Amino acid sequence: MRARFDDHKGVFQEMRARELGIVVGPGKPGPNNAITDVPGVRVGHTTLIDGEGPLVVGRGPVRTGVTVIVPSVDVGKVPLFAGCHRLNGNGEVTGLEWVRESGMLMSPIAITNTSSVGVVRDSLITAEVRKRPAGGVYWSLPVVGETWDGLLNDTSGMHVRPEHVWSALESATSGPVAEGNVGGGTGMICHEFKGGVGTASRVTASGYTVGVHVQANYGRRQRLSVAGVPVGHLLPTSEVPAPGPGPSAPGFGSIIVIVATDAPLLSHQCARLAQRAGLGIARVGGVGDHTSGDIFVCFATGNSGLSVAEDVTQPLSVNVTMLHDSHITPLYDGVVDATEEAILNALLAAETMTGRDGITAHALPSDRLVDILTSHRWTPGQYS
Repeated sequence: MRARFDDHKGVFQEMRARELGIVVGPGKPGPNNAITDVPGVRVGHTTLIDGEGPLVVGRGPVRTGVTVIVPSVDVGKVPLFAGCHRLNGNGEVTGLEWVRESGMLMSPIAITNTSSVGVVRDSLITAEVRKRPAGGVYWSLPVVGETWDGLLNDTSGMHVRPEHVWSALESATSGPVAEGNVGGGTGMICHEFKGGVGTASRVTASGYTVGVHVQANYGRRQRLSVAGVPVGHLLPTSEVPAPGPGPSAPGFGSIIVIVATDAPLLSHQCARLAQRAGLGIARVGGVGDHTSGDIFVCFATGNSGLSVAEDVTQPLSVNVTMLHDSHITPLYDGVVDATEEAILNALLAAETMTGRDGITAHALPSDRLVDILTSHRWTPGQYS
């Protein structure tokens, strides 16, 4: 990840949109400007980088990983209301049929590369089984998403192993979230620049928090827009080369968006929040290309005490709290703005990476970005 030295704190800070004065919307971010600003949410990464040179399937080069989002400490036992949305379906997120049917999330959420969805899903089940008393009966349909990193990574080598999933799960923490070339985003490309992991959050006037996490691996250079300025058009591949040569056309790829909130939403309201992530993607220049898998999941932690148990000992009814729909629009604002900013954070944190066969994905140059924005009468701190 790219960083700058913070003179006030005396430490290196990740390069993020706000570090450059790029402010998305009028809303206020949480203390970490991350999905972990939603209380109880934790994020962990395992990053795998090994080898260089020609592709040898099964050996490398390896540019991949896995990210795990833990919605709450008891997610395997206490479900959360959840919903999802598909902008374009050339992709996969396992477990979503049950999310749609039940309106509940009952597992951590993991994001990895396309070829490793199966091992990640199975490893999440194994991790939960190990936590439970021996001899018990347990079932799970974990939520695992993917984007394709085959332009830089030996994706057919399936280098993500169970121990990598367990490490990401065990290392998941609240607080700042590493962005850019980390976890599932290690080998990803966004608008023909190096992409990867990004996150952001917003706190509404009523005190509810919305957090967004993206794995950004989508988009065409010519459509990239920052603060309303056509940056991709003004920063063409003749100046910053696109990754290649390779089998994929511009725009080939996907984006997975995870939305979290502590507002007391029911499942249909979560689906409505998830849908708004597409508007944030559009503001950066995504259109849901034919080859793109743009899939969004939202969960809400505002109702607690629900049970996954399915037997007659459970109470006949359960009391829940629902945010009145007349107060939901500020959450929509938060999702749109945080999604846009999370994508920009992914682009700015990501560093130039060379992968298999010498293919290089160049970082979005922050100095040129500021020059372009300034030439279009943009000033730092002016929100878009």
